Amino acid sequence: MKFFIDTANLEQIEEAHDLGVLDGVTTNPSLMAKEGISGEQKILDHYVKICEIVKAPVSAEVISTDFESIVKEGERLAALNEHIVVKVPMIKEGVKALKYFSDQGIKTNCTLVFSPGQALLAAKAGATYVSPFIGRLDDISSDGMDLIHKIRLIYDNYGFQTEILAASVRHTMHIMDCAMAGADVMTGPLSSITGLLKHPLTDSGLEKFLADYKKSND
Repeated sequence: MKFFIDTANLEQIEEAHDLGVLDGVTTNPSLMAKEGISGEQKILDHYVKICEIVKAPVSAEVISTDFESIVKEGERLAALNEHIVVKVPMIKEGVKALKYFSDQGIKTNCTLVFSPGQALLAAKAGATYVSPFIGRLDDISSDGMDLIHKIRLIYDNYGFQTEILAASVRHTMHIMDCAMAGADVMTGPLSSITGLLKHPLTDSGLEKFLADYKKSND
């Protein structure tokens, strides 16, 4: 399973990259605003900075909602860097744009997916990635992981090449559940990735090894 980090924070991206397990980055307007990045040109420049760090897929989200504007904005984003993946919302005009981008060889990430039917449409339209938001489903007492299982079954049934990018991952168990459900990619905060490092038996075991080594060399 590929690991993407969901942030616009360059320091966090660099930390995840230095760990050696980072396969890409996802961003959105809210994450940009969180870092105090505003204004069209500054946002575009920031995408380029991210691409220069990871040299891997970087999802850059369009903010338009009509076909012509989505296409225009997406083409501009794609021209920024070869690693840009155009992030398109799961709406009627977005599905039309997914097909257009697919025909043009532009990689896409269909975002805000909350049902198997939406994921099926995205795959039919040629999306590179589909992003089911599992955390947000959990927030409304629905089962986010059940959605991953259903999409995996549908895609395997028909041989769709669209990758399942589990989004809105909140914690380490989400990551493990996604891995067991067959998600191709997960995207979440740095804390969810580094959380996989932690286990009390690892800490206590290392402490004992170091203590024993010290005794044998006193």
